[in-house]
Amino acid sequence: MFLINSILLGIGLAMDAFSVSLANGLQNPGMPARRLCLIAGTFALFQTVMPIIGWLAVHTAVQYLHAIEPFIPWVALGVLVYIGGGMVLGALNGGGSKRPGKPLGFNVLMVQGAATSIDALSVGFTTATYDWILACLSSLIIGIVTFIICLIGVVAGQRMRSRLASKAGLLGGIILIGIGIEIWVTGVLM
Repeated sequence: MFLINSILLGIGLAMDAFSVSLANGLQNPGMPARRLCLIAGTFALFQTVMPIIGWLAVHTAVQYLHAIEPFIPWVALGVLVYIGGGMVLGALNGGGSKRPGKPLGFNVLMVQGAATSIDALSVGFTTATYDWILACLSSLIIGIVTFIICLIGVVAGQRMRSRLASKAGLLGGIILIGIGIEIWVTGVLM
């Protein structure tokens, strides 16, 4: 049951990262395999580390984490709307041609990884009953699942670009904005 639960957690947590990976693939076609793995690996790393941080918070400084918890959806919304809005504006200003998008920078990739993995922090709360080894193993499984799903997302985005070349930046930006809104609605209104 532990393995199944960890895999299902990984699938659920990877959906935001999958969508951003899809947007990255739409924006940057023709990436070498190393770059594809770097993008998927970044999301997987964040999805692996965040549950561990949550687990540690439960066991050490939970009162401090609760103080910042209401701001997390707002931060994710702001970051993803900023990045997605830039993509939309770029597409509307002529960046939506058939030429490849600007290569995804390190800072943008780190922000995307952090913004899409914030919800994984709460997984550490649900695994608080695990000992240290099981908590790390669960996080590792979540990371592996995320890597696979994000790799599929980037490749699918690249393949879809040939059909959506003129709208790739616009579609990618809208996806990111939509994810930001979904995180905000889930975190604030529910």
